[in-house]
Amino acid sequence: MAQALSVDVLVQSQQWSALEGVESLVERAAAAALARGSVQVLNGAELSVALSDDAAVRQLNAQWRGLDKPTNVLSFPAAEADELADAPHVGDIVLAFETVAREARDDGKTLADHTSHLVIHGLLHLLGFDHETDAEAEAMEAIEIAALSDLGIADPYADLELET
Repeated sequence: MAQALSVDVLVQSQQWSALEGVESLVERAAAAALARGSVQVLNGAELSVALSDDAAVRQLNAQWRGLDKPTNVLSFPAAEADELADAPHVGDIVLAFETVAREARDDGKTLADHTSHLVIHGLLHLLGFDHETDAEAEAMEAIEIAALSDLGIADPYADLELET
């Protein structure tokens, strides 16, 4: 039986209304990440996703990471990765609309595809994945690529590899 997350999407910025069906998009992306992440979580555990703006994310980034600037996605784990099988809450993900939209536009991606990628990326952090080393980054990117492929979304790193 497949694991399931209860995804609570909170639209904090009305700018996200530019993305029709954003709540279901977030739910599908989270399910794809969970399916590919190979980390056992409590069936029905909650994931909170806040669709916010640059100002709010900048404040959170300054408070929690000491970086006084907005970023595309922040992840706040509610439990350690080895405790997720018994944790009722996986954690929180916060996305900044202006940054996400700008990156999508600059990279020639749709807002929907880039948002899906960032939800997957954020959830993988909550599941214990990271990209501090090259090996960690390769492993995390491989899971992201597979989860995005499951959603019919192209490899977001393909163009980056061609540029180097």
